[in-house]
Amino acid sequence: MRIIEVLKTKQHQDVVTISPDAGVRELVATLAEHNIGAVIVSADGTTMDGIVSERDVVRRMHSDGTVIDNTVGGIMTEVVKTCTPDDDLDDVMMTMTQGRFRHIPVCDDERLVGIVSIGDLVKHKIDELQFERDQLDNYVHQR
Repeated sequence: MRIIEVLKTKQHQDVVTISPDAGVRELVATLAEHNIGAVIVSADGTTMDGIVSERDVVRRMHSDGTVIDNTVGGIMTEVVKTCTPDDDLDDVMMTMTQGRFRHIPVCDDERLVGIVSIGDLVKHKIDELQFERDQLDNYVHQR
């Protein structure tokens, strides 16, 4: 199973971005408005400067308590692990589990084409296993 198949089944395929100059209040509003846990940080809306998640907000709040006065660029993760549409779902799940992050941007030739969460991948994996179980069940009961 490839990541492209997960992207095709996602209801919201648009990648939400936010400027590194945006305030954290705007970030929190964006996360709430789109019901998402992470946003791609992009100065121009097409290239990726970083990623910022709910965890980044909470960790910054814990470390110095000034998160609301910061910009997105001040709390974002700058070194971002990405995957491609052709990457294997299990490999990406392993990368995310080992790296302890829940969102991974999908890039094709350095162009941002989507973002998937560990929840997206787990749901897709469960659906795949359910389909296989149903096929085996049908096969066994047809004999």
